[in-house]
Amino acid sequence: MSEWNDTRPMSPHLQIWRWHPAMASSILHRASAIICYIGLIKVSLALLALALTGKLPMEGLIFSSLGAIGLFVFLFAFIFMALAQLRHAVWDKGAMMKPELNNTLSYVMIAGSLIAAAVLTFLAAGAA
Repeated sequence: MSEWNDTRPMSPHLQIWRWHPAMASSILHRASAIICYIGLIKVSLALLALALTGKLPMEGLIFSSLGAIGLFVFLFAFIFMALAQLRHAVWDKGAMMKPELNNTLSYVMIAGSLIAAAVLTFLAAGAA
């Protein structure tokens, strides 16, 4: 016989948890890590192909509008992940743990990453 008498589910579900910025930030942090790993693998393979053949594979795609979108996504993921790691270092010191401050910081990290990635993509892809 089980001694568990709580009527709530043992695991939290989306129906129970209210969506908040820190939750979005946590999910984006995980997604950013995946995007950065995929980007690193692609860059490594492209550099290997460049070293072996002297040509950059899919050069037309890389320097197209679709390539600029890919660069933006990679830059956003990289910048956001760096900011999230910095926030974790601050949390390890026991600072900025209040939910209101954490939510505000999550908004700032997302907005800052979007702006920085847009500026860097614009500079890398050029105004053309």
